[in-house]
Formats: sequence, C-alpha cells, structure tokens
Amino acid sequence: MFIDIPRQLEAALIDRSLPPWEMDGSFLAKSTMEEYRAELTATPWFEETAATLRHALTREGDGYAVLRLGNLAKALGSGDRFRRLAAAFAAEVAAPFSPFPRWPLWKDIGVKVDKDPGKSSGIGYNAFHMDLVNATRPPEYTTLLCVRPDPLGGGPSILSDAHAAASRLSENSRALLAETAYNYGTFFDLYGVGEEYKPFPILDGSDPGEGFVRFTAKMLERSPLDRPHAEAARELAEELVRGQVSFMLQPGDYLIVNQRRFLHGRAALHSGQETAPDADRRLLLQLFLRDAQADDGLAA
Repeated sequence: MFIDIPRQLEAALIDRSLPPWEMDGSFLAKSTMEEYRAELTATPWFEETAATLRHALTREGDGYAVLRLGNLAKALGSGDRFRRLAAAFAAEVAAPFSPFPRWPLWKDIGVKVDKDPGKSSGIGYNAFHMDLVNATRPPEYTTLLCVRPDPLGGGPSILSDAHAAASRLSENSRALLAETAYNYGTFFDLYGVGEEYKPFPILDGSDPGEGFVRFTAKMLERSPLDRPHAEAARELAEELVRGQVSFMLQPGDYLIVNQRRFLHGRAALHSGQETAPDADRRLLLQLFLRDAQADDGLAA
C-alpha cells in the first residue's frame, strides 16, 4: 500500500511548523501527541490520510504501508521540522518510542562497509526478521523513514506475510515452530519491550493469522538448534522468500510495518559502496510504535 499525500495537505504541512516534542521516558509524551493531533486535524485531508494509513496496517488492510512524504522532504529537508511531521503521522497509528535508551527517538541506520554485511547497517543481504524478536513485548510496529536510498541503486526493501508463509507449511512443521525451542540475540539496555524471552516459540499458539511470528533468519546460523527445529525454521524461511514483495524506498518514503503480520528485510546494497562518500550513502531513520490497546498475553 503506497499512500500519496494530497497536494492540498502537502502545501499546508510545508507551511506548518510543529513544536519540539517532549518525551516521557523513551516514549513520545502523550501531551505532545495530543498537541500534534490538535495542530493537524484542522488541516484539510489530514484526518482522511491518517485514516487510510491506519486501515492499511490492520488485518483488513495490507499490513504495511509506505507514506509518500517525498515532497515534504524536498521542501523541508530531513531535519527536525520534517521528523516532527513524520512522528505526527506515526502517532496516528500508535505511540512512538525508542527501546534503546542510548539512542534518540529516531535512530539512524546508515551504511558501514566494515560491519557484518547481514546487519541493518551492513552492505549485504539483510534476511527476513522481526525486530526485538527475543523480547516478551516486541513493538507492534517498526517503521523506516528513507532519507537517502543507495546512490548506486541497490538495497530494495523486502516484506513477506509471515502468517501466510506459515500456513503453507505442513502440520508437523507448524507444530515444531510452536514449541519453545528457539533462541536468538542478546538482551540488555532496553526499555518498553518487557523482558528477555529465551527460549521462545516462532508460532505463539494464537489463532491462525494472529500473534507474532517470532522469526529471524539469522537464528539458522547463529543459534543452536536440533535438526527437526532447524529444518522447520528453514522451511519457513523459504516460504517467506517465496511470498516476498520488494520495492525501493525513495527520499521521504515512510515505511510502516505491522509486526504481527509481516516480517521485513533488505536486499543487498549495490557493489562498490566503499567508493561512495559517507554523506551520500543510504540512510534510514528507524522509529518503533507501541499499540496501547495490544495485549500479547505475555509479561510486560
């Protein structure tokens, strides 16, 4: 779902400057969200656009959306004014927050040629995963705001419907994925995502199509798994690739993913990244959203 901003709304937003946000711990303060909403609901087409965005992210919608904010980014740049507007749209979906106390609300994801290629800031294939997979309360939404795409033309985003992929597996494989047998990653210095979940099931036992599919392809190489559980997870990985969609984010595109439905990743960046100046390399800003109404039945 790609959502274009009506021209009348674009013009009004370019002329509007939202006040600096305040934080309540790692969360965008409720008073700030209310202030932004009060400022913007009087703007023509804002409420209709926000409603379209919310619908796209629900079970009845696509489960993800790309809000096309490119003209705003071109007019305002990628600094505070633009980020406040993006945060205001995000707040129409759920509460923006950062689970990383050492990072600001928006976390930079740049490109480091000497980092593990499979990491979000690496240059290689970033396989399908759910963010904060080993937390008892992962963010319901993960979001990525594109400041600069890969100047060499690589790195399209990839998404896959995790529940649809799981439904194509055998009953035996789904049973294995529902067992508390999987581990991945470390857990420290985090806020607002509950406690460490270790080990965890990939399928959480909810009704079909509900709940998180706690999967990261990295667990296949970096976590100790017995053969049956590893094979079941590998089958899921193959189905995710089979059902993937792919698109290139452009400057100002704001991708919002419902983590209860979709897993995300990124194809490899184009070769030759070491030749691109740091200031020209791909840059995304990451922000997480917590749905106050959501209850995954796990400890907070």
